[in-house]
Amino acid sequence: MATTTKDIQLKPADFASDQEVRWCPGCGDYAIIKAIQKTLAQLGAKTENTVFVSGIGCAARFPYYMSTYGFHTIHGRAPAFATGIKLANPELDVWVVTGDGDGLSIGGNHTLHILRRNVDVQICLFNNEIYGLTKGQYSPTSRQGTLSPSSPLGSLERPLSACSFALGAGARFVARSVDTAQKHLVEVLKRAHEHRGASFTEIFQNCIVFNDGAFADFTDKSVAAERQVHVEHGKPLIFGAEKDKGLRLKPGTLKIEAVTLGDGVTESDLLVHDEKDRALAQLLAAMEPPGLPVALGVLYCDPAPVYEDGIQARLDAACCGDLNDTLRRGRTWRV
Repeated sequence: MATTTKDIQLKPADFASDQEVRWCPGCGDYAIIKAIQKTLAQLGAKTENTVFVSGIGCAARFPYYMSTYGFHTIHGRAPAFATGIKLANPELDVWVVTGDGDGLSIGGNHTLHILRRNVDVQICLFNNEIYGLTKGQYSPTSRQGTLSPSSPLGSLERPLSACSFALGAGARFVARSVDTAQKHLVEVLKRAHEHRGASFTEIFQNCIVFNDGAFADFTDKSVAAERQVHVEHGKPLIFGAEKDKGLRLKPGTLKIEAVTLGDGVTESDLLVHDEKDRALAQLLAAMEPPGLPVALGVLYCDPAPVYEDGIQARLDAACCGDLNDTLRRGRTWRV
């Protein structure tokens, strides 16, 4: 007699492996892994169909702690491995977990190419503005003046904006969230997964040992409402504890300015978020306090054909027709 099996709805805990989680107490990675496990459960994901790929760094321990398939690869090369996995088996749900050093320094070239190719993977970049695993050297996203073992007199370099980089590389989905903003982070990750193509999500993550409080100027509860703007497609860019502030283009310029509603300024004067507007996304990605709030949410989403579909189409075309005709097509010669 034939029998059928019913899919079991997995819980967040079902995505946790039996390995001891070994991050520093208080590390933001604990909150991120909880959010990703919640996301997978809400998506109805299957452990046997999910793959986490990482490079080197604190974030790179992620695959050990997930009850899924996983690859802990080499420094900066997680995007290359993820591309190979996706091309070999497009049905797999592939996630890349990387850090600001791993993904934007030695791996910057690989991150660029997986984005421009638009491989259908979810890229989660944990940004703590420091090299945590190797004991606190400054990273590509560290702010000018950062004191570290590799910059004892303060970093001279201007920091790289992860989201600006992704947009410049041609990413079709770019978003941001914060490690401790569990509800927001889960919703952003669900949107990233929904997007077909390479999705890039920057997650501000606190390194309690080597860079504690790096994002306190916009994440502390006392200032968050005034220093964050949560962007939503089709809605005006409003923020503030009283929802009395907004963003508009400064008259006569292409620069964003913060304004207070009232005294001649109305909601109709404000910018309305358009996820398909790459230029607006670049402006939002560049905002920083104290002059402007940090933009969180989906900054840009404009789907395009994915890389593996194009590869498969080429393979299908190459496998069709007569081999003899193919070999004799075009210019030939006799030896």
